[in-house]
Amino acid sequence: MRAGALTVVAVLSVGIAAISFGSIFVRLASQSAGESGLGFSLVMSALRMGIASLLLLPAWWGLRTLKAHRNPWPHALGAGLFLALHFATWITSLGLTSIAASTVLVTSTPVWMALFSWWWLGLPPSRLTLLAIGIALGGAAVVGLADAGNSPAKDPLLGNLLALCGALAAAVYLILGREAQRRGMGIGVYIAVAYTTAALLLLPLPPLLGAGYLGYPPLTYLWIALMALFPQLLGHTSLNWAMRRIHPVLVSLVTLLEPVGASLLALLIFAEVPSVQVVWGGVLLLVGVGLAVWGNRG
Repeated sequence: MRAGALTVVAVLSVGIAAISFGSIFVRLASQSAGESGLGFSLVMSALRMGIASLLLLPAWWGLRTLKAHRNPWPHALGAGLFLALHFATWITSLGLTSIAASTVLVTSTPVWMALFSWWWLGLPPSRLTLLAIGIALGGAAVVGLADAGNSPAKDPLLGNLLALCGALAAAVYLILGREAQRRGMGIGVYIAVAYTTAALLLLPLPPLLGAGYLGYPPLTYLWIALMALFPQLLGHTSLNWAMRRIHPVLVSLVTLLEPVGASLLALLIFAEVPSVQVVWGGVLLLVGVGLAVWGNRG
């Protein structure tokens, strides 16, 4: 294997490992704070994006050399909006359903990207992609209903629905981000704009629900800071870096390892054993997502 290929493999491996810790840090932050409601979920989402945005302040210097041939700003700002929706819904889902179910469902993003590309960009999916969508949606239904009757989770059905909403929001975010970069916005500036937009949208929301940013144990802030540093900056930046060097399909396929990593970490850290239904539904969903990405590779 060439040195360049080894570098890509190493960076992607680090990125997936970092992203896999995202749901773990959310659970640890919730446990340390003794909170898991919508208000605290928005606190975690807002602080995660706010800290990441502050760490990306140097990237704004790239505006000095920005030479976009078409206006990328509406797409970059829109991407930030849907990124905020993604984190608000997905992080909330982790307090309501199992880590395995949440991470598997939120990883169905490539399926929704195929559907949005058909409706929005006029790119109809192949027969293989249509078959894959059916398989993935079947798997999502199995996962979504698996823990409804006997799970210790608070509200598995609502949590699974929110995880799917997170996948939908992520799909729109990725499509808008792709277009912003195609219009000439560099990856550094684009990420700074999208993250900052998401942070500004999320920061005012917790007080509206009676939640504040102060008064939590120091350990809670540590876990949130680790969310911003590892899953957000290290994980997402690794994927964006790889998107410029190998085919996007390969990057998408690699991201399917996230629920596997997150479930293994949940087993080791929380002794959270996924049910048989979640395992088989997850397998179906991941097979469907893999086929959808492969069928949509052109």
